[in-house]
Amino acid sequence: MRLSSLLTIFLTFAAAAVVSLVAANFSVRLIEDSSEIGVRDALDEKGMTWAEVEANGLQVSLSGVAPTEAVRFSALTTAGSVVDAARVIDDMNVAAQEALAPPTFSVEILRNDSGLSVIGLIPTSTDRDYVIARFNSLAGSTGVTDLLEAADYPAPEGWDSAMEFALAAMSSLPRAKVSVQASRVAITAITDSAQEKAQLEQNMRRMTPSRITLELDVSAPRPVITPFTTRFQITDGEASFDACSADTDLAAERIIGAAKAAGAESPRCTVGLGVPSPRWADAVTASINALTKLGAGSVTIVDADISLLAAPGTRQSDFDTVVGELENALPEVFALQSKLPQAQDPDAGPPEFTATLSPEGQVQLRGRVNDDALRELTSSFAKARFGSDKVYTATRVVDDLPLDWAARVLAGLEGLGELSNGVVTVTPETLVLTGNTGNPDASTEIAALLAGKLGEGTSFDVNVTYQKKLDPVLGLPTPDECEAEIGGIVAAGKINFEPGSATIDASALGTMDDIATVLKRCGDLQLEIQGYTDSQGREEMNLALSQSRAESVLNELRARRVVTGSFKAVGYGEASPVADNGTEAGREANRRIEFRLIRPDTAATPDETTLENTAQSGDNATDTTTEESATE
Repeated sequence: MRLSSLLTIFLTFAAAAVVSLVAANFSVRLIEDSSEIGVRDALDEKGMTWAEVEANGLQVSLSGVAPTEAVRFSALTTAGSVVDAARVIDDMNVAAQEALAPPTFSVEILRNDSGLSVIGLIPTSTDRDYVIARFNSLAGSTGVTDLLEAADYPAPEGWDSAMEFALAAMSSLPRAKVSVQASRVAITAITDSAQEKAQLEQNMRRMTPSRITLELDVSAPRPVITPFTTRFQITDGEASFDACSADTDLAAERIIGAAKAAGAESPRCTVGLGVPSPRWADAVTASINALTKLGAGSVTIVDADISLLAAPGTRQSDFDTVVGELENALPEVFALQSKLPQAQDPDAGPPEFTATLSPEGQVQLRGRVNDDALRELTSSFAKARFGSDKVYTATRVVDDLPLDWAARVLAGLEGLGELSNGVVTVTPETLVLTGNTGNPDASTEIAALLAGKLGEGTSFDVNVTYQKKLDPVLGLPTPDECEAEIGGIVAAGKINFEPGSATIDASALGTMDDIATVLKRCGDLQLEIQGYTDSQGREEMNLALSQSRAESVLNELRARRVVTGSFKAVGYGEASPVADNGTEAGREANRRIEFRLIRPDTAATPDETTLENTAQSGDNATDTTTEESATE
């Protein structure tokens, strides 16, 4: 065979091989591109944009950092749904996981008449046996339902103090739910009356530690008013309520609006239960408007009975017109009785009975009674109510008194017993009770009492003044008032110490007695007793002496039976001088004891002085040399 034929054959095969190689390379690149694009699109559709896709021949490599192991596995599964899973190469990493966050510790405490239950999660550092023992002491025979769980994590800041406060608060909460978290306590409670509610709220806020946030939701049921009574009067141009009752807040607003239109200043109305008709507000406002037209007199609404008493001297025609309009305006359930008294001779001097209650609790009974039996009865009743050693009787027996005189006298005495001090005067025409009280609802309660005791159509007048200082709840001094009162005591007295020691000098014991008396009346206070010295002597010795002296004051208060659980004694040494230590007078001023309220919103620092012993509490000038090396 010729050489040219062989060369042709060789070249043909060579060309075919080159063409095959090019075709194979093109096919591989096509497969790589299609595989890479398909896998990347599938991953992007599922939000896995963090994954990097690279094709190498038939193999597809996945790289990148997966957020979790589950996401990494999901990426492999997604890629395997596009290409054969055997072709997928896993080069992915998983992001390092953060340490598990500690759980939120919380406790829910529920207490009612059926017992006490507690549920929640507490740290293992909390003494569970102690907590349950405290609850058992409160629950008594009803027992405690214990659903507490514990977790081995550090207790968050504020957890222990919040838990301790909740345990202390439960002793005053017979029906309540308490939620405890770190630095936060939420209390939802029910009381039997508005006074109990105010007392509970005040006690809870006073005993709350300074760094605990207290959320307080205390509710009190509406009082049951029986009989349901409203009494409004206009005398000498002045309008006022002796008693005001309403069944809803809206009804109270309507009644108060009618009273203001008649000239009453700052009227108030008690919202309670026991209303005889849903149209009570209609009847009361119509009655007040009728009295306003007459210009003077009184109107009393007791349940469904209305008594309108005009002032003597009112024109008969005006009286008849107003009464007629009122009768037509009243709802059907209500019955009206009206009376126009005849003017009397002011010199006639009608017989009367008078009982006087002094602020000290002394009672004097004077005036007229029907017979010896009534005189003995009134004296016995007064002694039982006010104390046998506090009643002075100077009544006399006369004839021709009304048949209901005994009922009037006893009802008046019973009403007087609701006051702190006052006078009740009984005449044949009316009963007048005046005085002062610390009960904001006393006027309503007394009017309801008299209306029930004296019957329909009886005239009486209740003129009771509410005084906050007599209120057993609101009359308690506020922490700021206590602060001011103690400030006055320490300004007038002087807390001295024996030279070079923390022993309180005998001359300061009277001042300590006065301070103890105030603190007992003030109740729980967050109080810091601070000791200060002058700059003489070593600083360490001064600091130790000031601490000892502050603790001595605290111990003296404890010896006087002052509850000091919320007090603390702190010595500040020569810090925060109030005068120049270069003079004897200045050093004397700097040797002192200060009393300071610990405010919830501010940290206690020596510069925030609110109570200062302006009389100082250090040693006398003659003792300076003695103490120079040991103290100030």
